[in-house]
Amino acid sequence: MPITVQILTPDGLVFEALDATFVAASGEGGDLGIETNHSNLLTTLRIGPLRIRTAGGEHPFAVHGGFLEATPEAVRIVADAAEPADAIDTERARTARRRAEERLKRKAADTDIARAEAALARALLRLQLAGKAS
Repeated sequence: MPITVQILTPDGLVFEALDATFVAASGEGGDLGIETNHSNLLTTLRIGPLRIRTAGGEHPFAVHGGFLEATPEAVRIVADAAEPADAIDTERARTARRRAEERLKRKAADTDIARAEAALARALLRLQLAGKAS
């Protein structure tokens, strides 16, 4: 029996599948694997990959925080941002990685370290999913 999966962001519905068989996500407490008849679960998500397996194949996304709710028949992801791997702009991700690395190297008094580290994590995730991390 398949599960329904939805990914929502502030911009609206990003993805929906009615025939998912497996969802892998990066929860704050660790990696998660969800199949049909999973017990009820609500967890926060960290910056990380999200993979949804359906009859049509695997659908990878870069997810940048949010929440995941699982029930026995559905998974709903409400993310700050979610990008399909095939829509990632690798040049933009490389530029963001360089900019974040430069900020972290400088360690200037006005540098928001947590923000720079999060930007670096997002850029590295995008590059990893795009298959062009270099």
